[in-house]
Amino acid sequence: MRLRPSTASKPNQSFLQREIAAYERNCAMLETEYSGRWIVVHDEEIVGTYESFEDAAHDAACQFGRGPYLIRQAGAAPMTLPAIGF
Repeated sequence: MRLRPSTASKPNQSFLQREIAAYERNCAMLETEYSGRWIVVHDEEIVGTYESFEDAAHDAACQFGRGPYLIRQAGAAPMTLPAIGF
Protein backbone atom coordinates (compact mmCIF):
# COMPACT_ATOMS: atom_id res chain seq x y z
CA MET A 1 0.00 0.00 0.00
CA ARG A 2 1.40 3.38 -1.01
CA LEU A 3 1.48 5.87 1.87
CA ARG A 4 0.24 9.45 1.62
CA PRO A 5 3.07 11.40 -0.07
CA SER A 6 4.89 14.39 1.31
CA THR A 7 3.64 17.80 0.26
CA ALA A 8 7.11 19.31 0.50
CA SER A 9 10.25 17.69 -0.81
CA LYS A 10 13.31 17.97 1.43
CA PRO A 11 16.43 17.31 -0.66
CA ASN A 12 18.76 16.90 2.35
CA GLN A 13 16.54 14.32 4.02
CA SER A 14 18.03 10.80 4.18
CA PHE A 15 16.16 7.80 2.81
CA LEU A 16 15.40 6.58 6.33
CA GLN A 17 14.21 10.04 7.41
CA ARG A 18 11.78 9.99 4.46
CA GLU A 19 10.49 6.57 5.56
CA ILE A 20 9.98 7.84 9.12
CA ALA A 21 8.20 10.96 7.82
CA ALA A 22 5.95 8.81 5.59
CA TYR A 23 5.03 6.62 8.56
CA GLU A 24 4.33 9.65 10.75
CA ARG A 25 2.14 11.31 8.07
CA ASN A 26 0.02 8.16 7.98
CA CYS A 27 0.25 7.23 11.65
CA ALA A 28 -3.46 7.57 12.49
CA MET A 29 -4.54 5.36 9.60
CA LEU A 30 -1.81 2.78 10.32
CA GLU A 31 -2.74 2.60 14.00
CA THR A 32 -6.41 2.13 13.11
CA GLU A 33 -5.85 -0.57 10.48
CA TYR A 34 -2.80 -2.36 11.88
CA SER A 35 -2.77 -1.73 15.65
CA GLY A 36 -0.15 -3.89 17.34
CA ARG A 37 1.27 -5.27 14.09
CA TRP A 38 4.82 -4.66 12.91
CA ILE A 39 4.94 -2.66 9.68
CA VAL A 40 7.80 -2.62 7.17
CA VAL A 41 8.05 0.59 5.12
CA HIS A 42 10.33 0.84 2.08
CA ASP A 43 10.29 3.61 -0.54
CA GLU A 44 7.33 5.23 1.28
CA GLU A 45 5.25 2.07 0.79
CA ILE A 46 4.02 -0.58 3.21
CA VAL A 47 5.62 -3.78 2.00
CA GLY A 48 4.32 -6.01 4.79
CA THR A 49 2.63 -6.27 8.19
CA TYR A 50 3.66 -8.93 10.72
CA GLU A 51 2.73 -10.39 14.09
CA SER A 52 6.32 -10.22 15.39
CA PHE A 53 9.37 -8.01 15.01
CA GLU A 54 11.44 -11.07 14.15
CA ASP A 55 9.19 -11.94 11.19
CA ALA A 56 9.21 -8.32 9.98
CA ALA A 57 13.00 -8.06 10.27
CA HIS A 58 13.56 -11.40 8.53
CA ASP A 59 11.35 -10.55 5.55
CA ALA A 60 12.75 -7.01 5.29
CA ALA A 61 16.32 -8.34 5.27
CA CYS A 62 15.43 -10.95 2.64
CA GLN A 63 13.78 -8.34 0.40
CA PHE A 64 16.08 -5.35 0.93
CA GLY A 65 19.31 -6.69 2.39
CA ARG A 66 20.95 -4.22 4.75
CA GLY A 67 18.36 -1.58 3.93
CA PRO A 68 17.51 1.08 4.57
CA TYR A 69 13.93 0.34 5.53
CA LEU A 70 11.75 1.16 8.51
CA ILE A 71 10.15 -1.31 10.92
CA ARG A 72 7.61 0.10 13.38
CA GLN A 73 4.90 -1.38 15.56
CA ALA A 74 1.61 0.39 14.89
CA GLY A 75 0.38 2.12 18.03
CA ALA A 76 3.64 1.74 19.98
CA ALA A 77 6.17 4.42 20.80
CA PRO A 78 9.13 4.39 18.38
CA MET A 79 12.31 2.70 19.56
CA THR A 80 15.86 3.02 18.32
CA LEU A 81 18.00 -0.06 17.82
CA PRO A 82 21.72 0.05 17.13
CA ALA A 83 22.85 -0.55 13.56
CA ILE A 84 24.47 -3.92 13.05
CA GLY A 85 27.70 -3.91 11.09
CA PHE A 86 28.61 -6.78 8.79
